Amino acid sequence: MKTLHMGVLAVGAAVLLGVALDADAASVRVRCETRATRARVSVDGNDLAPGAYTARITSGANVATSMPAAAIGDEAEFDFDSKPKNVAAGATQIGRDFIQNHAVKGELLDASDAVVAASTVQCRGR
Repeated sequence: MKTLHMGVLAVGAAVLLGVALDADAASVRVRCETRATRARVSVDGNDLAPGAYTARITSGANVATSMPAAAIGDEAEFDFDSKPKNVAAGATQIGRDFIQNHAVKGELLDASDAVVAASTVQCRGR
């Protein structure tokens, strides 16, 4: 009986530990906007481990990947834009018709190209 009780406690502790670990898992927020003359996407990661990350966005058959950037604290932010002024300021260039069917999938990849967080969103149209 004592062995069974200890086994139940061990399983319970593992479940609680797993839940606690999931609460600190990396997350990503994807925002996008499409206009007749412009496309814009932001991929913002939170609760990231220290290190370098890249962002990859996919819409229909279109795919774009940012340059690597180090997480600051536990966050990393990536912008994709078709507006030359924003590209000159550091955004990754995409075409104004990049966004297909008003949807974008955004992914954060770690230094080994493993996806650590992903989200698909519907884009605002203007």
